[in-house]
Amino acid sequence: MFKVLVSDPISDLGIQKLVDAEDVVVDKKPGLSEDELVAIIGEYDAMLVRSQTRVTARIMEAGKQLKVVGRAGVGVDNIDLEAATQRGIIVINAPDGNTITTCEHTFAMMMAVARHIPQAYLKTVGGEWDRKSFLGVELRNKILGVLGMGRIGSEVAKRAKAFGMEIWGYDPFLTEERAEKLGIRLSSVDDIVRNADFMTVHTPLTPETRHIIGASQFEVMKKGMRIVNCARGGIIDEIALVAAVDKGIVAGAAFDVFESEPPAADHPFLSNPKIIVTPHLGASTVEAQENVAIDVSEQVLNILRDKPFSNAVNMPPIPANVLNILQPYFNLGEKLGSFAAQLTEGAIQEITVNYSGELAEVDTQPLTRYIVRGVLSHHLGSEMVNVVNSMHLAKERSVNIVIQKSHTSRDFTNLVTVSLRSKQEERLVAGTLLTGYGPRIVQIDKFPVDVAPGGNLILVSHNDKPGIIGRVGTLLGTNDVNIATMQVGRKIIGGAAIMVLSVDKAVPKDVLSQIAELPDLNNAKEIILY
Repeated sequence: MFKVLVSDPISDLGIQKLVDAEDVVVDKKPGLSEDELVAIIGEYDAMLVRSQTRVTARIMEAGKQLKVVGRAGVGVDNIDLEAATQRGIIVINAPDGNTITTCEHTFAMMMAVARHIPQAYLKTVGGEWDRKSFLGVELRNKILGVLGMGRIGSEVAKRAKAFGMEIWGYDPFLTEERAEKLGIRLSSVDDIVRNADFMTVHTPLTPETRHIIGASQFEVMKKGMRIVNCARGGIIDEIALVAAVDKGIVAGAAFDVFESEPPAADHPFLSNPKIIVTPHLGASTVEAQENVAIDVSEQVLNILRDKPFSNAVNMPPIPANVLNILQPYFNLGEKLGSFAAQLTEGAIQEITVNYSGELAEVDTQPLTRYIVRGVLSHHLGSEMVNVVNSMHLAKERSVNIVIQKSHTSRDFTNLVTVSLRSKQEERLVAGTLLTGYGPRIVQIDKFPVDVAPGGNLILVSHNDKPGIIGRVGTLLGTNDVNIATMQVGRKIIGGAAIMVLSVDKAVPKDVLSQIAELPDLNNAKEIILY
């Protein structure tokens, strides 16, 4: 018999499959302290939590029989993932349980902002019969821009089509083939900003998506746009949005999320009559709360019975002999993936990883997961992508993964080469571990380099001519950007070349633009590796 501890309030319906299982005993003991949990966890095989219980390293150390911790929800910040991984305890969550409820809340907000429903309600219950002030607009025949075509964004697009809307979708992994299957138009952020009548965002919050809609986008936005955000606070610049509403650029907005929650009492959204707000209700339905519990209960049961499972958020155990070889390369692999992703323009269609040298002798699947995580995290965020679900997320987005192995490596004992292919281009980054120096990037596209993969980097593509290095250095110095190291790669004198600069802080976008505009320079990109 397996014993399962439910340490937070979870509905009976949500855990019914566990209760009904003949080989499982379920104990519901919510509200226990860490000491109380440490005292009893040793007799349990599994643990189910929501957000109240903090599953610490102490608890897992005491859980000698503990095989799995299930989180009935998405976030796992209350679970010590590193401690779980070290002890071979699988941590699972339920990322799909709130898809429909968040989608439906998005539509509720869209309809509310189109027809001024909250504002009209307040006037009506206040005794005013005011029909003239609330002239709305139809959704039919309007262009809806969807930023983020993952699970929730795709469901929103499906329902919007039923309303007779034309859907323009943006996602860094959205290909023309998938857009065609979804019946939407593949677009850029700029296309949506300039043409859409409604816009809804469904991306994770990453450095790339933070303020993806900001002052510069509002300046060129189609007048009369209506904006909905039920995803994450910070994707849209809140201050810039208020200014755009006041200028009449944005006709109305509906937000379920804020950059800081709960918002301050003087937050400008709360006093603006054209902005509708709700207190992060995207996943707050009876069905969603039950669905996440049902999903995680099913996976816990599969794990206990040694059956296939999904939605694990930490690294499963790796044989010790393989781990000893691969572990030093995990950090390098993730950095190579992230570097390549930041280089590549367009929706990524294929990831090719080539292992050369001694690495070709072992099962490199765990290392591949780190590389794919690095690629996907740049667009999806590190909270969403982990080394267990990275391959699944790639498959879900139709990203093909190709593994190649060569037992010989001409210049290095081991070499990891990551190539990304999009419809626009193919980019390559290679790295290795150098004794005494640690992880190094040794090739970018066709150019040999020697770069430590970390911090803030600037990659400059240029023609190999005298004076270029000086001009770039002068421009950075003028803008108070200090250069820590510099590498130059070229194949022939006077031909195409690259320059890789490590700098002490993030480089403002306008400075990057100034660098790219220097004579004989082709492009300048900031690469951030943490």
